[in-house]
Amino acid sequence: MNFDFLTILFIQISIYTLLAVSFNFSLGFTGLINLGHIAFYGLGAYTSAILWQKGLPVYSTILIGGMVAAFFSYGLIFFIRKLKGDYLAMATLSFNFVIYSLLLNLDDLTSGSQGIAGIERPSGLDNNFAFLVFVVLVTSLCIYLMWRILTSPLGKMFQAVRDDEVLIRSLGKNSFELKVKSITISAFFAGIAGGLWGHFLGFIHPSFFYLNEVIILLTIVIIGGLASLKGTILATFIIVFLPELIRLLDIPQSILGPMRQIVYQLTLLIILLFNSRGFFGKIDLE
Repeated sequence: MNFDFLTILFIQISIYTLLAVSFNFSLGFTGLINLGHIAFYGLGAYTSAILWQKGLPVYSTILIGGMVAAFFSYGLIFFIRKLKGDYLAMATLSFNFVIYSLLLNLDDLTSGSQGIAGIERPSGLDNNFAFLVFVVLVTSLCIYLMWRILTSPLGKMFQAVRDDEVLIRSLGKNSFELKVKSITISAFFAGIAGGLWGHFLGFIHPSFFYLNEVIILLTIVIIGGLASLKGTILATFIIVFLPELIRLLDIPQSILGPMRQIVYQLTLLIILLFNSRGFFGKIDLE
């Protein structure tokens, strides 16, 4: 492994850490089985890339990408507000397919199946190491903000909704409003992660935000443990780093992809056999 390879790998780990922690924010801490999280990730990436093409500064486009993702999350939770459990999961999963179809077919806006190429990084961050420092700082700040929210009275209310929504309502609290706040915060940070990903790669395509990414994200959160930030951070490192080691093996490219998926699933099975809650899981989500 050379230095540049490790730098690129740690950029990926940092961005995925932000995405996974934001996912656990709504899933583990509020009990919202939101399988549409990758759609918010994609919305952030595409919004940032499109606004960059229009001439806006990169820092602004990444922030606006987060806001657009949060706006769409509000619309999603409003339309599915009466759904729970498996029905909620299926509805949010369907949202992924809707956004994927829009990204793939709105050629004038998203360039469709061609994707958007030539996306530049912020000024002065062309060097991979400099961009890594930037990404680590942004990810650290975002995770810190989520931690502050989760340890605040609002965060305690999120967890109360997860544990006993009926009790929260009996105390006169608006559980729907709390769910809206949770999913919009979660989506905002997912959008930020998407913007970082697009400017890191320099190219985005609808296939980057499809069902396989949902599986990887769920694997990370389950291995790390629901309602655990440190568990999610550790699991992200494991799930992103281990499959990359396979690249060092002298095997055909046609086998590389399936082997990476096998590593994901074996890691998940082995860890869950020893601890059904993952590394630091605090709850069992029914």
